[in-house]
Amino acid sequence: MITTTVISTTTSLSTRKAAQRGQQEELRMTSLDIAELCGKPHNDILKAIRKMELAWVKINGGKFSLVEYKDSKGELRPCYSLSKTETLYIATKFKDEMRAKLVLRWEELERERLGDRQQLALPSPQKILAMADNIVGEGLRILNEAAEDTLTATQVAKTFNMTTLDFNAVLRDMGIQYRRNGRWNLSDDLQGRGYTAERTHVSYSLKGEKKIHHYMTWTLEGLRFLNAKLGYPNF
Repeated sequence: MITTTVISTTTSLSTRKAAQRGQQEELRMTSLDIAELCGKPHNDILKAIRKMELAWVKINGGKFSLVEYKDSKGELRPCYSLSKTETLYIATKFKDEMRAKLVLRWEELERERLGDRQQLALPSPQKILAMADNIVGEGLRILNEAAEDTLTATQVAKTFNMTTLDFNAVLRDMGIQYRRNGRWNLSDDLQGRGYTAERTHVSYSLKGEKKIHHYMTWTLEGLRFLNAKLGYPNF
């Protein structure tokens, strides 16, 4: 059965290819495409295809798909729509240079289709970033679960009407905490009493470098302890 399709001559080869993709899943190339690619008159390509169609029918049992397009006058003209196998069969009668152009063009079409499929399969960059944020956020939530209801040094310092710098210095001088490797730690003799918890923060530099920061927070029990030590009735 002959399929009839209208293809405008005003469209480029790539546009016609996109239209053909929408009409059928398999990639196809028209005789117009072949003529354009090889720099030959379309009528010459039609004649070559018709001559080779007889042998194809004997072996394959079916004719090439005949379609139509509108020329510059708006009149319908015939052309062929060929699969890769059919195109390469027709190319066996072409000169080496023309045959090479067709082979390379088919490789290009197949790479483009593969790229389109991969692009469709992959989420957008925004979605990938959102997914990454969700994964990191969930990981941090689990890590920080034990410190969920705790207070940072800045928050505790405000209850004592101190700056964070003064608050940390006072606790250091009292032997309640010490600083090592850029972070504050509860004194060894106060460990295990539930006064503090560890919170984790993840950030990224402008270069995309991941930075993980661990810091000490204070529990409600720890706040009561500090209140007793510092002597300020803050709650």
